[in-house]
Amino acid sequence: MTMTMTMALILVDVQNDFCPGGSLPVAGGFDIVPVINRLQPLVELVVATKDWHPKDHSSFAANHGKQPGEIIELNGQQQILWPAHCVQGTPGADYAPGLDTKRIAKVFLKGVDRKIDSYSGFFDNARGRATGLAEYLKEQKVTDVSVVGLATDYCVKWTALDAAQLGFGTTVILNACRGVNLKPGDVDRAVEEMTAAGIRLVENAELPCLRPADRQGRQAPAGGEP
Repeated sequence: MTMTMTMALILVDVQNDFCPGGSLPVAGGFDIVPVINRLQPLVELVVATKDWHPKDHSSFAANHGKQPGEIIELNGQQQILWPAHCVQGTPGADYAPGLDTKRIAKVFLKGVDRKIDSYSGFFDNARGRATGLAEYLKEQKVTDVSVVGLATDYCVKWTALDAAQLGFGTTVILNACRGVNLKPGDVDRAVEEMTAAGIRLVENAELPCLRPADRQGRQAPAGGEP
């Protein structure tokens, strides 16, 4: 008997602070909003993540008296320091204007622990805390996910890598993402890393790219434990 496959669309951090005019702007951030809106009706389930940092978060350069872009060691992790962004309850943490939020079934908050950053929508960077996204997708019988949002070379990449590692058929829709490119070539390197992990990358947000990936020989989605 053929197993029914459910596709989920994961909207990663489509928030004001990551769009032009925000504190950590990604060039072209607003451009993906209408693309994402067109995608949402094409899938069975839409979920979203939000960066949701306390104001004293350890990834903020100002909290160390340093400049954005500097790298420190934080709880055993190499940590890039960022401008303060997506602080809990501030306008910068709100979704970008024009984003259709009516179809979002559930929002998963990340970066809530001041001591550790969280790029992935599934786990913090030390994989010590799960957001609950994996468990929720499993409960909803999701087998395949398409990942869109901000930014390609950080939160989109790590969300996609974790989704693939957890056993979900994973697609990244590149024209519904934009990258930071803190260092030239970061987006290209992120694409190479995702491709090497078996993630399907598509350039255009068209209906065929939302079909479940070839699941031959792949394990069923695992639970959300790190």
